[in-house]
Amino acid sequence: MKALHFGAGNIGRGFIGLILSNNNYHITFADVNEAVVDALKTQQQFNVTLANPEQTTTTVTNVTGLHSIQDQQDLEKAIESADLITTAVGVNILPIVAKTLAPILKKRTTHVNVVACENAINATDRLAAAIRDLVGDLPENIHFSNAAVDRIVPAQTHDNILDVTVEPFFEWAIEAPTWYGKQLADVTYVDDLAPYIERKLLTVNTGHAYLAYAGQYYNHQTILEATQDTRVTEGLVRVLSETSHYITSQFDIDINTQAQYRKKIIERFYNPNLSDDIVRVGRGVLRKLGPEDRIMKPLNVLVQTGQPHDELKKLAAFALAYQDEHDAETIEKDKQLADQGATVFLQNHSHVDKTTAEAINRIYQAL
Repeated sequence: MKALHFGAGNIGRGFIGLILSNNNYHITFADVNEAVVDALKTQQQFNVTLANPEQTTTTVTNVTGLHSIQDQQDLEKAIESADLITTAVGVNILPIVAKTLAPILKKRTTHVNVVACENAINATDRLAAAIRDLVGDLPENIHFSNAAVDRIVPAQTHDNILDVTVEPFFEWAIEAPTWYGKQLADVTYVDDLAPYIERKLLTVNTGHAYLAYAGQYYNHQTILEATQDTRVTEGLVRVLSETSHYITSQFDIDINTQAQYRKKIIERFYNPNLSDDIVRVGRGVLRKLGPEDRIMKPLNVLVQTGQPHDELKKLAAFALAYQDEHDAETIEKDKQLADQGATVFLQNHSHVDKTTAEAINRIYQAL
């Protein structure tokens, strides 16, 4: 079995690649990072180490790499022959991947599963729509399945550029009705993916965002440092209590089940073997302040339904105050704030009502 994975970063290798290897796939990683691609071509293996006291290590073999631009002909052949195509590139890069996939998938006559493993709701639908915008309808043998993925993989360095450290916990859920053929081991197949996507996004990712944005406000450099500050951790508990209200009101997930899940997620943030720089977790702030993302989606619903949302408003204010001179979205956020003011920015960008926008702005100005 052959898999083609776009994105040879730490998540691609340490999460998706590890699971595909355990399912006996030969994996071709496509990326624009020449050093990583060359190492994959040369070594054809790498180590994945769990961030546990034992530092459990697995060697992933039967892999190679292709440069997404320089190896065009070989990449086209890989698209033609793959049984499974996955991505972990960031949702904003999916339209670029679509341009590569579209002409080849349009002509394919054999079955292939396509799964976008991104931190976004229905990311595979976005990829499929971008492909169809380019080439129209696709043959029925092209199978698109949405997925929810969850594994903390921090920024890191190793003597070997390919080796990666990941947290022990992981969850990969895939839509069952749209999947073709034999199901993957270590993957949960579900009929309704929405609860899994939103529960993860609005617990793990909202929590991570809170640790980053509040953590920076209180002058911390890493997520682990932020977890040692009670001002941050008490707010973390409050904000995830609010998103839990959203989750249990929108889906068939009972309060106790969500409370246990929330507790497990918070414990993961405290792993002393697994920290990350706040600026890496905090980047992409415009996307994270979007109306369908981890802060504003639950906030808007909780406002409309009259449920508690004060800490989510504070999180939004922390995100407005967030600074990173190396992050393009943070620079653009600051430009829009200077041009429009926070109240108008929040109404236009985050789709919040004027009263809520003004309330967030008051917190932001106080910060």
